[in-house]
Amino acid sequence: MSAFSHLHQLLSGVGFLLIGCSTHLGKPQTAEAKTMTTDFDVLREVRFSPDAWAQDLHADVYIPKGQGPWPGVLLIHGGGWEGGDRDQVEYIAKRLARRGFVAFNSSYRLAPAFRFPDQLKDIQLALLWMQDHAADYRMRPERFGAWGYSAGAHLASLAGTLSPGDALAVAPRPSAVVAGGLPSDLSKFKSGRLVAQLLDTTWQSSPEAYHRASPASYISADDPPHFIYHGGSDQLVPLDHAQDMHKALVEAEVHSELFILRGRGHITAFLTDGPAFKAGAAFLDLNLR
Repeated sequence: MSAFSHLHQLLSGVGFLLIGCSTHLGKPQTAEAKTMTTDFDVLREVRFSPDAWAQDLHADVYIPKGQGPWPGVLLIHGGGWEGGDRDQVEYIAKRLARRGFVAFNSSYRLAPAFRFPDQLKDIQLALLWMQDHAADYRMRPERFGAWGYSAGAHLASLAGTLSPGDALAVAPRPSAVVAGGLPSDLSKFKSGRLVAQLLDTTWQSSPEAYHRASPASYISADDPPHFIYHGGSDQLVPLDHAQDMHKALVEAEVHSELFILRGRGHITAFLTDGPAFKAGAAFLDLNLR
């Protein structure tokens, strides 16, 4: 068990104790689908990058036992685009696999060695691999979800909001997005190191680069449904990122749900996400099954 998984296990009960401190906007009125529980197998270090890629990229694939086919979900870790690894979201992969999803827990290239849009290209490559190899992992080939937290949420949402014809768009797109601690509009970070490092420029020098890399810049009616969860006291990625994104999606007539974990910051919302995971998994059940 990774250190992140162990810490999350220790704190998971806290999240459910705080369930009354959450707000869920946009929740469908339909009854939740009956959940399932199953065991799963794990394939470690599956390489999904071609020989010519600038860096070898790997994923751990969590496959529910049984015939399937199962819906697939691409998992994308956080870390400010400069750090982090698959261990951070291993516990999400396990919970999704037990619920009957194939979880494709993916790596991507990190800044500052690699700059945007390299990270996005890696996520798009992972989605393409999932589509091309769906039969190998007992996945449904036509619909995939993407689930990320923080920097991973930014990449998941951006892969979803880019429409065919946009300069950065590459098929396939995720059919549903779960985004936690989402930095939706990078132009709100007019100072600070991480976004400037990712984009290799500052807001003052190139505001268009900040807009170009923001999911909020691409919202349109053809976007996949979003489930956005966020700590109500997040100081690293303020709550208005989630609120503004949710509002813009709804105004574009895209189904969006906003789950606010009251009293929690950026890290505590990640570590005590039990109620948000339950609601996010129900969202994937509704949109991918």
